[in-house]
Amino acid sequence: MAKRRYFAWSPLRALMASVGAKIVSRDAVDYLIDWLEEKAIDMTKRALTFAHHAKRKKITKADISLVIKGI
Repeated sequence: MAKRRYFAWSPLRALMASVGAKIVSRDAVDYLIDWLEEKAIDMTKRALTFAHHAKRKKITKADISLVIKGI
């Protein structure tokens, strides 16, 4: 069974091209997608901890901000 992707290949490739990466291998884009997905999952889990600590079910922008700041 193929792994479910949450980030689309084409928009990420377009983003890379917009900053000057005109030629990028498929493997490089796939590797970046895997890294971004792992990072997003980790950040969401940590933000959920902040939300639960505040006795909320909803993750807010403030929760994500705290995770990004590394608090």
